[in-house]
Amino acid sequence: MHSFNGKVAAITGAGSGLGRALAIELARRDAALALCDIDAAGLQETVRLLPAGSQRCTTAAVDVADRDAVFAWADACRAEHGQVNLVINNAGVAMAVMAETVRPADFAWLMGINFWGVVHGTQAFLPHLRASGDGHVVNVSSVFGMLAMPTQAAYNAAKFAVRGYTEALRLELELQGAPVGVTCVLPGGIATRIVASQRIAPDIEAFTGMDAQAFRAEGQRLIQRTSPEEAARQVLAGVQRNARRVLVGRDARWADLLVRLLGPAYQVLVVRGARRARQREQQRRTAQA
Repeated sequence: MHSFNGKVAAITGAGSGLGRALAIELARRDAALALCDIDAAGLQETVRLLPAGSQRCTTAAVDVADRDAVFAWADACRAEHGQVNLVINNAGVAMAVMAETVRPADFAWLMGINFWGVVHGTQAFLPHLRASGDGHVVNVSSVFGMLAMPTQAAYNAAKFAVRGYTEALRLELELQGAPVGVTCVLPGGIATRIVASQRIAPDIEAFTGMDAQAFRAEGQRLIQRTSPEEAARQVLAGVQRNARRVLVGRDARWADLLVRLLGPAYQVLVVRGARRARQREQQRRTAQA
């Protein structure tokens, strides 16, 4: 897919962040859009921000964890636009929990969106992408799909799963000679609101030394690496070159290098960093007391 002109792109999680930036960038490149998000108000704001003279844009309030709803939306996209060339499974949520104590209901909530939402979107749109003769699947994993972090057990599990699922899908479609490319996106920190809106388990403070407010603030500070607009351009450049993986941001490239060079030994550095962060927080609290 060397050009997006005249193509139809379906994007999940298009009501904010990277999904919104992708919609705006694709509209600038003369693609028609089919956008979904569980946040209907956010979707309408995305539509308002599209450049004047954009191609047709349709929207739908869809919970990607609902398989039937995603399949119904995919069929509606094909009916409304005549074809679908590109699906970007971007919708995601964040949650800080301990691996030992994460509640099954919370784990299921996150996996339903971050992993099963990707599977639902991929399976629902693949027949339409094949029929277009020039299709592409983009599944958004994370830098946390390459390396693990304390308090991110559920998020790590989902994003590692997305990476494995997407890479296997690419191999299968290549073996079939299907007219569909597949790209796994592994972003580092993108300046969105995902961390600020994350769920935080009550036992995080005892582990990190930070209360929920401080934990959110620190996480939000750490992800201010790449703007959503720049991330969207990197993702679409990857689609155009049919990249197997797109590492978004310098921090993602460093993480990839770290894991390649050190293997599991990278975990030693993570533990040291986490201990230093806890010590800094304890010193800050002592100074304020």
